[in-house]
Amino acid sequence: MDKNIEISLLYDFYGQLLSLKQQQAVSLYYNDDLSLSETAEVMGITRQGVRDLVKRSEAELYEYEQKLGLYKRFEQVGEYAANIRRLSDILCESSDPVIVKTAQEISALADKLYSEEA
Repeated sequence: MDKNIEISLLYDFYGQLLSLKQQQAVSLYYNDDLSLSETAEVMGITRQGVRDLVKRSEAELYEYEQKLGLYKRFEQVGEYAANIRRLSDILCESSDPVIVKTAQEISALADKLYSEEA
């Protein structure tokens, strides 16, 4: 996965655990796609200060994920929901109306779970 996307996703999960200054630097640099110089100008600090903030923030985000694993779990839930949906689609091809109705209910629940996760 592209590092920028990975950091943005980790920021979505753990950003509130960073200091306000770290949050601002990461958001501007990764989410708003500003350069280090542009971020420094917005924040009123040096380019090196932004770089240090961003690097420290990245390390903290990776550490939070290593310890808590929320992003990994989120990905797993999405995969499970997709598999449930795929299997229930197979069951919908049954000639038994009870199985079809149950499979449709399962599909609806998987869709709901997946859409809440996404």
